[in-house]
Amino acid sequence: MTVTQAPPARRDNPRRETTRRIGQWSQHLPPVLGLAGAVALWWAVTVVFEVESFILPSPIEVAQTLVEDAGYLWDNTLVTLWETLLGFLLAIVVGVPLALVVTASRMLERTVYPLLLMLNAVPKVAVAPLLVVWMGFGQFPKVFLVFLVCFFPIVISTAAGLSSTQADLVELGRSLKMNWWQTFRMIRMPAAVPQLFVGLKLAITLAVIGAVIAEFVGATEGLGYVIVASGASADTALAFAAMILLGVLSVVLFYLTAAVERFFVPWADRS
Repeated sequence: MTVTQAPPARRDNPRRETTRRIGQWSQHLPPVLGLAGAVALWWAVTVVFEVESFILPSPIEVAQTLVEDAGYLWDNTLVTLWETLLGFLLAIVVGVPLALVVTASRMLERTVYPLLLMLNAVPKVAVAPLLVVWMGFGQFPKVFLVFLVCFFPIVISTAAGLSSTQADLVELGRSLKMNWWQTFRMIRMPAAVPQLFVGLKLAITLAVIGAVIAEFVGATEGLGYVIVASGASADTALAFAAMILLGVLSVVLFYLTAAVERFFVPWADRS
């Protein structure tokens, strides 16, 4: 009886592994170089043209402000983050079911869509003072304005995804005698999820903008309030520090949403 030995386990080629790692790092290199170039240009403008710090602070002055006022900035960042997330989640809770209702009836779609377009066309800057008059100076008008900013892209993207389900899949469900709920759960909703996340990624960046617009009017905390207060006191470095934190907040929230998308929608085409 002959005993056949199992073939040795295949080892990855070290050169191939090194090439793969270099490729991964090279994907992050362009944005890092772009950011470094922008900061260098910013610093060069302040030095070459001898710009006063109250007009355009240098990157060093902004970095010093970020360190010295870290506690103050962190507290206000949490306020803005909380308003952003609450309004964003409220837009999901209301927007996704509304998209389901709208796509279920052609008559409802023709009735609701013009109203949504009118609502989205209203400048949110004009709405912010009215919300303060109607709802007071608490956090609720800020959350509601974030909701208004996020609501439209979530509804439109979800409705577009539900309306673009392949007809062949729907016919397959009918041939299998699926009821409406089974067709929706197994065919229409999975097909709409990638389009839904397109709207979510757009909405999460707009949510930060909505929170800042709301904090410009009648707020006593938040990064938007910091920008207004620092502008009134000519503390431009503090205003720049708050704007940098807003940019970082938007980027982090966007990529967190993209990570959730990769987890729940691994079949989405990313070509």
